[in-house]
Amino acid sequence: MMLGVGHDVVDVRAFEEQLAIPGSRMRALFSARELRQVRMRAERKHDGEAVHLAGRWAAKESVVKAWCEALGAAAPPYTLDDTPWAAIEVLSEANGSPRIVLGGDVESRLRISVGAHVRGGMEPEPDLRWFVSISHDGGIASAVVMLCAQ
Repeated sequence: MMLGVGHDVVDVRAFEEQLAIPGSRMRALFSARELRQVRMRAERKHDGEAVHLAGRWAAKESVVKAWCEALGAAAPPYTLDDTPWAAIEVLSEANGSPRIVLGGDVESRLRISVGAHVRGGMEPEPDLRWFVSISHDGGIASAVVMLCAQ
C-alpha cells in the first residue's frame, strides 16, 4: 500500500554554486558514505560531483515530502531547522540503483509516526519500504520517492 509520494527538482548549476561558497555547510547535508559514493561515481562517469549530489538532495527532499504525505494532517516529522539531512542517506546499490537508508533515530521515528497514523497506534509498526528514482537532464536533477507499507 502506497502511503506517500514525494518529488523534487534541483537546478544543478545553482546547487554547484552553493557547494562552492567558501564556508558553505552544503556538504554537511550528506553522510560520509554518500560523499564517497558520489566522488567515485563522478570519477567513473567523468563528470562533476555536483550533478550527483543534486540528485541525492532531490531524493532527500522527496523522502521528507513522502513521509509528510503519509502522516496526512499530523505534524511533520521535523522542522526546517532540525531535519537530520545526513541521516537520510541516498546510497547506491552495486548495480548503481539508489536506495534510501535512514540512520540515527530517523528510522525509528518514521516507524513510530507512520505506524501511529496509519494503524491508529493499535497495531504493530508497519513494514515500510522506500522506492526511489533519480534522473538528471539538461542541468536539472529530479527525484521521485514512494513510501509503501507491506
